[in-house]
Amino acid sequence: MKSGNQKMLEDIEAEVRYTRSMIGRDALSPRVMAAMAEVPRHEFIPAHEQLYAYANGPLPIGHGQTISQPYIVALMTDLLECGPEARVLEVGTGSGYQAAVLSRVVARVYSVEIIAELARQASERLARSGYDNVQCRHCDGYEGWPEEAPFDGILVTAAAPAVPTPLIDQLGEGARLVIPVGPRYGHQELVVIEKRPDGSLHTRNILGVAFVPLTRARPGSGDT
Repeated sequence: MKSGNQKMLEDIEAEVRYTRSMIGRDALSPRVMAAMAEVPRHEFIPAHEQLYAYANGPLPIGHGQTISQPYIVALMTDLLECGPEARVLEVGTGSGYQAAVLSRVVARVYSVEIIAELARQASERLARSGYDNVQCRHCDGYEGWPEEAPFDGILVTAAAPAVPTPLIDQLGEGARLVIPVGPRYGHQELVVIEKRPDGSLHTRNILGVAFVPLTRARPGSGDT
């Protein structure tokens, strides 16, 4: 009998084949697939959702947030096209699962989360599980993490109505921003933006997606 994780990997591969004309690839990077195989998804979801830990779909994690579909986690990681020495910013830590996957592909992950309780839980979970190349911060993701910029890649796990300018500013030369763009209750597109050496941007729409909205901090709330 196949393990849940093996079935999840097969489901990801099947999704890649189904969407190949949109995503522009027949398979995801072996490094990305190895990371998906290594990170135990069940450790990042609530106890009452354990039965569905390796199903190829999103799951609620509390506070109105979700852990993304495994295929989308793998695809967004792959679309960054980052090497093993890369430094990556993640906007929207959530449960910490995407950060954990990234940590097995790049050298350093900086992850920001606007919901204080999720930021705390994810930070503790990642530290407890040995993901020591991930640093979490509770702050407004629209502003990124300017003190650590520029980044070799930026990945956003919530949909913005428009691409936040600070994130573009924090992209390094040749780096990619992978972000879902669109309204909360309308059509969203997964977008890849690459910053060229001359500073110009190349934007490509990948496929339709459905993400929770990227929210802003209340005026005057600041960082904690």
